[in-house]
Amino acid sequence: MFTIAAFYRFVALLDPAALREQLRNIFIPTDLCGTLLIAPEGINGTLAGSSQTIDRLLNLLAEHTGLTREEVKFAEAPDRPFGRLKFLLRKEIIPFRNAVVDPTHPGTYVEPKNWNALIADPEVLVLDTRNRYETELGTFAGAVDPGIETFSDFVTYVREHLDPTTTPKVAMYCTGGIRCEKASAFMLQEGFTEVHHLKGGILKYLEDVPAQESKWQGSCFVFDRRTSVGHADFPADFEGE
Repeated sequence: MFTIAAFYRFVALLDPAALREQLRNIFIPTDLCGTLLIAPEGINGTLAGSSQTIDRLLNLLAEHTGLTREEVKFAEAPDRPFGRLKFLLRKEIIPFRNAVVDPTHPGTYVEPKNWNALIADPEVLVLDTRNRYETELGTFAGAVDPGIETFSDFVTYVREHLDPTTTPKVAMYCTGGIRCEKASAFMLQEGFTEVHHLKGGILKYLEDVPAQESKWQGSCFVFDRRTSVGHADFPADFEGE
């Protein structure tokens, strides 16, 4: 059984290359697989391995980036979900090319247990920030799908279709939460006064909210061999490592 850990953290890294080299030296000989992006603005990854390997990885990242276990979305897979292990240096951990955004000033986090009540408010615009091929597999009831092909297209969609004077309340979501960090910060910069986003994204919602209480419809696209996941992929007694 493989433990899968999905996480990100915006934090200033003075020497991303040195962190990459340390990670390569320690984990290439192990059973760890998946991809970790490392940039001056932080880390973003989904990796899998034995519970012991994942524990060792998260301890090292906690030391160097401040990543906490509460920030990690855990899941399990009976088969190896990734073919290779990659530690990649990038300029950004999530590209957002059409606007300059400070992700350290995002919108208001909403815990998964409070999400259903928020999106039930008729005055709230529920906004999916994912790409079209992801939204086709699943979504929250009543959510607006912007129909974008890439995340950078979100800027154009907001500027052309939404008005902060008539859309005062926004509740947005994405797969694991990282896109909403930048998307919510961008909308605040554009003058939207009340921007909420699902903490931990859809994955954390599927993990924390019982299926019988869920407002999620369909499955959630993920970037590994599983292709998509649902509530059944997060057993009620599974709490990660």
